[in-house]
Amino acid sequence: MKTYRIALMRGDGIGPEQTDATLKVLSALEEISNFRLEFLEVEGGDDCLKRRGTPLPEESIETIRKADACLKGPVGESAADVIVKLRILFDLYANLRPVKSYPGVPALRPDIDMLFVRENTEDLYKGYEFYVGEDTVALRVITRRGCTRIAEMAFKYAMKRRRKVTAVHKANVMRITDGLFRDICREIAKKYPEVTFEELYVDAASMHLIKRPHEFDVIVTPNMFGDILSDEAAQIGGGLGMAAGANIGDSYGLFEPIHGSVPSKAGKRVANPTSMILASKLMLEWLGENQAAKMIEEAVIKTLSERKVLTYDLGGTASTDEMGEEIARNLRG
Repeated sequence: MKTYRIALMRGDGIGPEQTDATLKVLSALEEISNFRLEFLEVEGGDDCLKRRGTPLPEESIETIRKADACLKGPVGESAADVIVKLRILFDLYANLRPVKSYPGVPALRPDIDMLFVRENTEDLYKGYEFYVGEDTVALRVITRRGCTRIAEMAFKYAMKRRRKVTAVHKANVMRITDGLFRDICREIAKKYPEVTFEELYVDAASMHLIKRPHEFDVIVTPNMFGDILSDEAAQIGGGLGMAAGANIGDSYGLFEPIHGSVPSKAGKRVANPTSMILASKLMLEWLGENQAAKMIEEAVIKTLSERKVLTYDLGGTASTDEMGEEIARNLRG
C-alpha cells in the first residue's frame, strides 16, 4: 500500500480548526482507499514567530523538502515570510485557484467554473522595495522564462477543460513588463490552435468577472493581478470559505486555502473548513489520486446540497468540526 508523506502546517487563527476538520475528512478517505497519508507536522506563522523568533524555522523547511507534498493552513501577518518564501525556495511558479459554483452556495451564477493560473514567483511580490530619500521605489520583475512557463501551464490546463484561455495584463500602460507577458502568451497560443485565446486589460477583466463569469475558463495572469482578481472571483463563486489554492512547480506542490487567518474568528470554531478540505482535494489530484480527489468533492457537494450541516457563512449554524464530520460521513457513504 502506497504511503504519502505530507508536511502539515496548521497555520494561525482559524487555520488549526480548519486543519482538524480536514484531517477528519482525510481519515475517512483513508478507510476506503488503497493509500495512506503520513502527516509530518511543521511549524510556521505568527504563533511560531512569537515562540521561536522566526516564522519559518529551518527544520520546517527541511521537513517540507523531504515530504511528497505540503498541506498548509492560513497564516497571519507573517505570510510573506512563510508562503512567499516557500514559493521561491521550491520554485512553485504556478498558483492555481479554481472558482466554481457549488449547489447550495450563494454564487453569482450557478454555472461558474474557471481556473486562475497565476504566476507565483515574480512581479512586485519579489519584494524589491527601497527608499530614495523620502520617497519609495518598487521594482517589478517579469522574465521571459517566468512568462513562458506560466503561459504553457495555462494552455495545458485549458486542453483538459473547455479549451479557452484569457490572458489578463495592462500592456497599454506597462508596455515593457506586461508587454513581454502579453507577447509570450500570444506566442504560446499559436502552439495550441485548438484553444480559443483572448486578452483583457486587468481593469476590464475585473468588470467582466462580475458581468459574465460563466464565460471564463482558464485565466492566466502575472502575480499581483492574479492575487487580486482571484479573490474577487472567489466571492463571485460563493465566498473565500470555499476557495482553495495550489502552489505547484515542476517537482513539488503546496496546497492551502487562499484566504487569511481571520483572527476575529479564531478559537470560536465557526469557520468554514471547505476551503482547506478542497485544498486537500487539489493535493490528491497533484499526487495522482484522482478518484480519491473526486470522492472528496462529491462529499462536499452532497453536504452543501443537503443543507443540514453548514457553517454560518453558508446560512447554517454548524461548527467547523461538525461540518467536517458531516463531509467525512458523506464520504464514507
